[in-house]
Amino acid sequence: MKKVKVLKDVCIGCGACQAICSEVYEIGDDGLAEVILEEIPEKLEEDAIDALENCPTSAIVEVEEQNKEEK
Repeated sequence: MKKVKVLKDVCIGCGACQAICSEVYEIGDDGLAEVILEEIPEKLEEDAIDALENCPTSAIVEVEEQNKEEK
């Protein structure tokens, strides 16, 4: 499963991510996007990545998972 996060200092709250994949992204009380699922299920990965790629400010990034040995 993939993980993503929103860079709040880059997000402009346009809502494109929520429009593309509302199961993963929503606009929070602060007017900025937030991820509402800690881990993205495989069935939503394509839409979640589509939202990431279509963010106008590149505020959504994929989180690289570290090996347990590296932690």
